[in-house]
Amino acid sequence: MNKFKIIPALFIIISCTHQTANKSPVFAKVPTLFAEGIISTGDYETHPAFSPSGDTVYFLKCTPDMNACTICVSYHSNDTWSAPEIVSFSGRYVDVDPFVTKDGNTLYFVSDRPVHEGDSAKADWDIWKTDRTASGWGAPVHLDTIINSSASEFYPTVADNGTLYFGSGRAGGKGASDIYSSKFINGKYTTPENLGDSINTADNEYEPFIAPDESYLIYMATIPKGIIHGDLYISHRHNGSWSKAKKLNIPVNSTATEWSPKVTRDGKYFFFGSTRNKVNGALPQRTDIQPFERRIKSAGNGLGDIYYIDFSLIRNQ
Repeated sequence: MNKFKIIPALFIIISCTHQTANKSPVFAKVPTLFAEGIISTGDYETHPAFSPSGDTVYFLKCTPDMNACTICVSYHSNDTWSAPEIVSFSGRYVDVDPFVTKDGNTLYFVSDRPVHEGDSAKADWDIWKTDRTASGWGAPVHLDTIINSSASEFYPTVADNGTLYFGSGRAGGKGASDIYSSKFINGKYTTPENLGDSINTADNEYEPFIAPDESYLIYMATIPKGIIHGDLYISHRHNGSWSKAKKLNIPVNSTATEWSPKVTRDGKYFFFGSTRNKVNGALPQRTDIQPFERRIKSAGNGLGDIYYIDFSLIRNQ
């Protein structure tokens, strides 16, 4: 990727976000809705993944219980984002957790789709990938059993050296779900390694975002295991070892669920999903049904939206 294209692409993303949301300045010091009214709406949207050029975003539209979920795409053009469409390979099964590689030519995702044509949808989630062709995204490929297990795998993200990071509920972990990494050597993935006690606990760790150079890891966890919402944590890598993970501070984490951490390629902006609710509470005066419906069906209604914030505010936590 041409590094000189990074900053202009990010400016397109953020300036378009602010134009849509009617907010300023460009640098977001508090979590700000992304492309309000187009991508972040009153529906359940989350899990953004940008193309390297920054002018394409893949994200999820789901039911609140995630029993129905599909991967959508929106394109930036003429200072705005296009109306979302379902990507060519999604729309039938439960497809989640998109991630685009640094060259933009491979998209990883998670699905309950059957491995073999004619079978029923799987009871667990596996990691798949699709490669770009001359006519668009190709047929999805199921990663082999060294990555996919009989349990669920979640949220694949890939470092620039090809190492795959993901969450999994496979046997032998420290909790119900742990975070693993697998190196890509000679065209094959190696046996996944548990990231150890600095990251994984007896509780649940999911959804790892790995820095391109593997210098930090941000992930979602439910600690303690019984709580009904998740928070985001960060760990830094020093001399090959992970620091003890720390929970990100307010205003990124809230009393709602935060998940799906992503950092833009230039390291300036942090994107994440949240079920935080900005429309609760009393109004100054009584309202009629139409404005009330607009209020409860708008972005920030607690179902799930995409937010971003200046990454420098959390980078060194």
